[in-house]
Amino acid sequence: MDEDVRTQPPVIPLADAPGERAAWGRSPAVIAAWMLVEWLLVTNALQPSSRLRVAALRAFGATIGDGVVFRQRTRVKLPWRLEIGDHCWIGEGVWIHNQDQVTIGHDAVVSQDTMLTTGSHAHRRDMALITRPLVIEPGVWVTSRCIVTGGVTLGRSCLVGPGSVVSRDVAPGRIVAGNPAQDAGARFGEEA
Repeated sequence: MDEDVRTQPPVIPLADAPGERAAWGRSPAVIAAWMLVEWLLVTNALQPSSRLRVAALRAFGATIGDGVVFRQRTRVKLPWRLEIGDHCWIGEGVWIHNQDQVTIGHDAVVSQDTMLTTGSHAHRRDMALITRPLVIEPGVWVTSRCIVTGGVTLGRSCLVGPGSVVSRDVAPGRIVAGNPAQDAGARFGEEA
């Protein structure tokens, strides 16, 4: 039996993994206050006002431009690490799990049930939190139920097809689709 244990892959003890509090950037009291406000005003499907949602995010440090539509059931992990340009649409059920900076340029769309995540873990070492910023340039459309990971830049006016998983940069004006996302042509112009 000892032979079997020695030949098995190691198990990383999660109790020893460096925690996420290092990524918070705010005190536990501010985190608790944000969790309550997010639950009442941002995530709440019965709260219909996009303006109230945006006001709550701004009150906790998010930089949000004019004319932004922010639908119900959205989640934002750390609003002080969120910047959204003018005239963006954030669809229902979007989860911005931003343990690092998320920047969304003007006139961009992030559609329903998409997840933007900036965190991962050192899975070969100690499961320590690793964060990388995520940039969505102006004019991008991330369609429904996509996942976009930290360290990615979605180039100006690109389009991410439904259900895609994006873990690499996307060039401006391109369409990507699939898991993993692959180039599927030009969004505009002769190839379109």
